Order: sequence, then C-alpha cells, then structure tokens
Amino acid sequence: MDHKLLIYLVFGAIVILALIFDLGLLSKKNKVITLRVALVQTIFWVLLALAFGIFIWFENGMEDTIQYISAYLLEWSLSIDNIFVFIIIFSFFGVEEKNYSRVLLLGILMAVIFRILFISLGSELVARFEWIMYIFGVFLVYTGVSMFSHVGKAEFDPERNWAFKLMKRYLRTTNEEPNGRFIIRKDQKWYLTTLSMVVIMLGLIDIVFAVDSIPAVFSIIPDPGKKLLIYSSNIFAVLGLRSLFFLLHGAASRFDFLQQGIAIVLVFIGIKMLIVEWVHIPVWISLLVIVFCIVGSITYSISHNRKIEMADEGQSPVHKKP
Repeated sequence: MDHKLLIYLVFGAIVILALIFDLGLLSKKNKVITLRVALVQTIFWVLLALAFGIFIWFENGMEDTIQYISAYLLEWSLSIDNIFVFIIIFSFFGVEEKNYSRVLLLGILMAVIFRILFISLGSELVARFEWIMYIFGVFLVYTGVSMFSHVGKAEFDPERNWAFKLMKRYLRTTNEEPNGRFIIRKDQKWYLTTLSMVVIMLGLIDIVFAVDSIPAVFSIIPDPGKKLLIYSSNIFAVLGLRSLFFLLHGAASRFDFLQQGIAIVLVFIGIKMLIVEWVHIPVWISLLVIVFCIVGSITYSISHNRKIEMADEGQSPVHKKP
C-alpha cells in the first residue's frame, strides 16, 4: 500500500471512529454537558490529536511531527478565540443550554467542510504562486496588529453580521423551535428554526476565522505537498472546539489578554513568512513562540483578574464598589 495513502486512511478512520463515539455517547438530545464531561471530552480530543502525531513520527519522522504539533497548537489557540464569538451568537439567539451540544456539533461539521475546501484552495495557490506567501504574511501582520488593539472583538454584533443578513434575506426562517427541532412546517411551507440559523451562522462565521488560520498554518507547513499535516492539524483542532466551548464558556470572560497572545503569534508568523527568503526560522522556534504566547497570555489573564478580585475584597464597606 502507498505510504501516503496509508496515513490518509488511518487519519480518516480515527476521525470517523471518534465522531461515532462522540455522537453515540456524548451528544444525546437535550443533554446538558457538565464541566466534568467537557473536561473528559477535551482531554479525549487532545490525546487523540497527539496520538496521531506519534503515528506521524513513526511514519514520517521528527520534522513532520514538530510541524504537525506546531500547526495543531496554532489552530487550537486560534479556535479558542472563536469561543468568544460563539458565546455571543448563542446569547443573541437565546439558545437553551440543553441544545448547545447538537447545535455546536452540526456547526463544527460545517466548519470542517469549509476548512477542507480552503486548505485545498490554499495549497493549490501556494503550489502555483509562491509569491502569495508574502501576501499571507502581510495579511497576518495586519490582522495581528488589529487584534492586539482589540479591533473587532468587542464590536461583534450578530444582527449586523453578514451571515445573519444573508439568512434573513434568502432563507425562510422562524423564531419557533418546538422540541428543539431544526425545521418545522406551517402554512404548507417549511421554515428553518432558530437552531438551524445558529448552525448555519456558526459554519459561515468559521469562514472568517479560516481566512486567518489557513494562511497561518502555511507558515508552519509551507510545503503544499504536506496537505495531510495541514488537514489533520486543522480538523483535530476544530473537532475539539465543541468540548473546549463547554469547558471555557463560563470562564472565557476571564481570559482578558488571550487575544493579545494570539495577536503576537500572528504577527510573529506573518513576519516569518515575509523574511523567509533571507532568514530561516526553525519550526521548533515557532512551536516555542506559540506555546509561550498562549500559555503566558492565559496565565497573565488569570493572575490579573485574581489581583483585581483581591483588591476589591480588600476594600472597606464604605469605599467598596456598589
């Protein structure tokens, strides 16, 4: 059997079996996902991604493994930022917590399809036009600088978003959702319920995130012939997003400086793409920068919030904030 085909088959089998396990045991209708279950699911997806990395190590060697892990951690950290937007969307549409799991699963499966299409297109462009990597680099530096200054994060408004406007204009929708249904029939016509609108919006919004993440992953894996590494790192990160949502959605507001950490990563890899002709930065340095920035920003966010809480608790009743 062809070596590359074997790796594709193993990857496909792992994803299918994991989805069957997820769908069959962890995605029952009207089931509220507890923090403990979310933690188990998150660990499951992370270990699965790392196990595939070990498989790549045995099959392709250390260099491909470091590239895969670096790309996975990059996509995983970028996917954390998606959670902020997902929380806003769920709140805007008033989705009940018991429906979170199914809605997220379908939205993320849509996102996986879009990621595959984007990666295929990106690989073809990189293979044909090497200069496009410089465009990717400029775009990532611009995105990172904008993100660092909080541009776009706090201003996200689902009602004014392009995806919401497209749905309201071209689809027949209703705010009803009896028994958590996605489609209902009334007056001899079919209507998409609120849950369907959320699923579609999650999938379409991921296109925006893919515009950032796909160029970023090409900075880690510039060889378009290594599409499997790009596919697998992206898909494992996206599939783990649902459990990560349940793990972090209650505490996401505490990561005030996470976006700055992600922004620094984007600026770094954007600069790396721009200077690659003159300066070669080993992929393991990229891995260290990603880990340091993400862990550092989360740690600093927690420490910063803890200091604020301690300061508030130390105030006297007379001076304490109302």
